[in-house]
Amino acid sequence: MAKRTLEILTESMFYVLMSFMGKEMCGIEIAEFVERKTKGRVRLGPGTLYTILGKFEEEHFIEEIQVEGRKRTYRITEKGIQAYRDEVTRLRMCIADAESEGYL
Repeated sequence: MAKRTLEILTESMFYVLMSFMGKEMCGIEIAEFVERKTKGRVRLGPGTLYTILGKFEEEHFIEEIQVEGRKRTYRITEKGIQAYRDEVTRLRMCIADAESEGYL
């Protein structure tokens, strides 16, 4: 059976999707959101950020909605919202498993 693409999100991917839950954003806004939200723990360089955005566009998690020169603005799709919610559920289950074993 073929592996589902982006079944589990990396930490950077998770925060990029989170950034879109509030509003449409361009790359610099996404990078600033992630750095601010994680208090600098996660920093996205342009290569990482645009690789993630490219994958998300391919998977139809986001869509480009505006281009002004080099500035591109994106918004999350219903599929992206579901991927974000699925990842939140998965992470909650991981924490619950650790708690049930007394490891937290």
